[in-house]
Amino acid sequence: MKGPKVLIVDDSAVVRGILSKALTEAGLDVVGVAADPFVARDLILLKKPDVLTLDLEMPRMDGLTFLDRLMTHYPMPVVVLSSLTEARSEMALKALELGAVDVVDKPSGGLTEGFGGDPLKTLAERLGVAAQSRPRRRSNQQVKSEKVKSRASSRPGSERLVAIGASTGGTEALTEILEALPAEHPGVLVVQHMPAFFTKSFAERLDRSCPMEVREARTGDEVKDGLVLLAPGDHHMTLKHKARRYIVECRQGPPVHHVRPSVDVLFHSVAQAAGPAAVGVILTGMGKDGAEGLLAMRQAGAWTLAQDEESSVVYGMPKTAKEIGAASQVVPLNRMAEAIQVRLQKITGRAQAAER
Repeated sequence: MKGPKVLIVDDSAVVRGILSKALTEAGLDVVGVAADPFVARDLILLKKPDVLTLDLEMPRMDGLTFLDRLMTHYPMPVVVLSSLTEARSEMALKALELGAVDVVDKPSGGLTEGFGGDPLKTLAERLGVAAQSRPRRRSNQQVKSEKVKSRASSRPGSERLVAIGASTGGTEALTEILEALPAEHPGVLVVQHMPAFFTKSFAERLDRSCPMEVREARTGDEVKDGLVLLAPGDHHMTLKHKARRYIVECRQGPPVHHVRPSVDVLFHSVAQAAGPAAVGVILTGMGKDGAEGLLAMRQAGAWTLAQDEESSVVYGMPKTAKEIGAASQVVPLNRMAEAIQVRLQKITGRAQAAER
């Protein structure tokens, strides 16, 4: 039995040929190839693929314009295949905002030089996951005016904090949550699986739209009210409790669950450093990274939240967390920000009662 039906959309005949051969050998059913969005449109209606790969730079119509129209009129799982250079990271983030399930790096040297063997196997696996996903685009995409924010240097250190982990589908889930949190909210630590040059652009994009200050984390950063620290790509982020302050450290080290940064690494450190003063959140994503760390947080007294199946683009990480008993509560995405704030208020009330 063949795997999901795949349509390849790329203006390079070489790329189309390599992908078609490799994905077929991996067990996927390549039902067609298209050199541009106009051919792709006709093949989508004719072949009804389960998932398509999409290049962003093509003649006649660019990939973002096509993706926007596709997700408006015929929403389906899309995996963007693009050279993820720093200059193109904004395009990739826009593709995710428009509803792409995943973005996979196309090496700058081209598929013939840099994209063989394991990377193509990984692509086949991610296409298989994407084919079973629930693609979604945020409904609240209104243009937000720039806000004048007080920088974190003028804010107090956080006594309570939130740790969030996400993977596939996580960029838009995180955006929805962080846009709903107030400027004075306790500090937030985030691990999102993405390449190194991607995290800086993602943090800057979030900073423009969220009431809180958002930036890429650096070793020695203090967790402060009104500040979101995003783990830098290719670096694990851990939490330390030093001199009554919460400090983050960013380091490389071996990948965990084949990823770096790893949600599990962050969650385990938060369990040890913050215990019941923290709230843990695991969002949409493939695999199981973060589940064991979330369980450690719960066992240390933290309240733990997992995104529900219906609102998850890929119900992998939250599902594993739920199955092993790591989640104190399962919450739909549109109620996650509220659930976080309610739990933080209860932590504050508990601390105040203990002081009396």
